Amino acid sequence: MRKRFARASDLGLTEKEFAVLRRLDTPQKIQSFVHDLRQNFELDGQSCRPVREVLRRRRAHCIEGAMLAGAAFWVHGEPPLLLDMRAERDFDHVVALFRRHGCWGAISKTNGIGLRGRDPVYRTLRELAMSYFHEYTNRREHKTLREYSLPFDLRQMDPALWAGGTKNCWDVPERLDDLRHFPLMGRRHLRLVARRDPFERRLGTLLQYPRPRALIAKYLARLARQRKR
Repeated sequence: MRKRFARASDLGLTEKEFAVLRRLDTPQKIQSFVHDLRQNFELDGQSCRPVREVLRRRRAHCIEGAMLAGAAFWVHGEPPLLLDMRAERDFDHVVALFRRHGCWGAISKTNGIGLRGRDPVYRTLRELAMSYFHEYTNRREHKTLREYSLPFDLRQMDPALWAGGTKNCWDVPERLDDLRHFPLMGRRHLRLVARRDPFERRLGTLLQYPRPRALIAKYLARLARQRKR
C-alpha cells in the first residue's frame, strides 16, 4: 500500500484513534506526544505492540514509539520510515525518520537522556546514527553502537499488523533485522573508544520515568546470581 496519505480505514483505526494522529501534524508535536507516553518496561514479557495498543495503553518503548510516529507521518503525507541501529552486547534502537530541507531528523522513544529525538540537521543517515554513538552505552559503560540500517518504509507491510492490530507485531523487528546494515566505523577507530567516565555515568542514571520496583528487584536478583558464579 503506497498511498501518500493514510486514512483511518487504511490504518485499521477508529475515528477517535485516528484523530489523535491527525493532531500530530509536525515533528515537534509527534516527538512531544511520544515523549509523554509512559515507558513500557515489558513487565508482562517482551512486546512489540501495534499503534492501536500503544494509543490504548499510553505506554511504549523504542520500536513501539517509532511505529506510532511513522503512522502519524503517513497520516500527514510523509513516508513512515524506520531506522534500525545495531549495538554490540546491547539492545538495538529504532527511530522514525523524517526530512526537512534535505536533512534528516529522528523521532525517538527512550527513557534516558541520550537517545532522544534529533532535529533535522543531519545530511546523511550515518551522521544521524553517529549522533547517538557517545551516549549509547551498556551497563558496563561500554559504547556499544556499531551499525545503522537502510530506511524501512512501513507501507511495505500490512497496516493491519503494525497499526490496527491488537497482538504483538514481531514481523516489524524481523524485517528490520533483515535489512542491509552499514558499519559506523572500523576496528582501528573502535580500539580508541573509551568507557564513560564517572560523571557521565551519573548523568546516565537520569530517567524520565522511574523503573518499577518489580523490575529493580529482578535486576538485583540477577546481579546476585552472577556474583555467585
